[in-house]
Amino acid sequence: MNKKNNKRAEKNANARYKSLLKDIYQKRDPDSRKYDYGYLLVIGGSHHYCGASYLSAMAAMRAGCDMVRVIAPQRASDAIAGYSPNLSTVPLDGMIIEKRHVDTLIEETNVLEAVSRGKCAVLIGGGISRSPETKEAVAAYLSQVNVPTVVDAEGIYALEGNLPVIIGKSILLTPHAYEFFVLTGKKTDGLTLEQKTELVLNEAARLQTTIVLKGKVDILSDGKRTMLGHTGNALMTKGGLGDTLAGIAGALMARGVDPFTVGIAAAYINGAAGEIAGAKHGESMCATDLIDEIAQIIPKIKY
Repeated sequence: MNKKNNKRAEKNANARYKSLLKDIYQKRDPDSRKYDYGYLLVIGGSHHYCGASYLSAMAAMRAGCDMVRVIAPQRASDAIAGYSPNLSTVPLDGMIIEKRHVDTLIEETNVLEAVSRGKCAVLIGGGISRSPETKEAVAAYLSQVNVPTVVDAEGIYALEGNLPVIIGKSILLTPHAYEFFVLTGKKTDGLTLEQKTELVLNEAARLQTTIVLKGKVDILSDGKRTMLGHTGNALMTKGGLGDTLAGIAGALMARGVDPFTVGIAAAYINGAAGEIAGAKHGESMCATDLIDEIAQIIPKIKY
């Protein structure tokens, strides 16, 4: 009986997800201008990690974002610029993001807000260093901006000891289990789904933010509401598949969608695209394969 109830709950949830996507992805106004459907600034990367920001940026483009710009240290920025002509990049001198770069990040964010007429968001964290210098830079940046923001991966490590910089802002956090522990000091190992859900709810309320705890079942909460995401498969342990989720979320935030709805929609899109890619490629599936399938999940609209 429990299995039947679970299957029924998943089917009902998936129906709600699809209805939600239709609300988000409505036919564009023929008089639309560039950036009306979002301009995303991706801040991430380091000398050693170039791929995360690229994967997030391309996932955002596939999720309908009008424009994506990546700010990264020189080597990562140059690599990303060579990966795809669809993206623009801003190189930072040095091997990692440092405190001396904060003014540049803020300046680029201000430009982002101005040219996009407010239809913008920031994604920060993928591939950046966990060095004290980078953590300090990320915290300093977040303390000074109020743009809708997705904080992922190493960006979450920067919040350790700096939680006031996010409280009460339009922010979506996308941790996996260990990053959730770094963020909150609370472990999820050994907890039932119900216990995890209550924990995420309580921590989101405490931090006055929205959290997507990634896992076999994604758990989403803004401290008042909770939602479970059932899409995905066991192949999604592969590197880069959290970066794709963060990119999709960034694209939706840039459209002006609220963080809780963004979390629901992004988790569904990422997981459903992963299911299609997994069925095609099996153990050979990569994050780029998932990105290619995002178009299959977004509602088809004739133009």
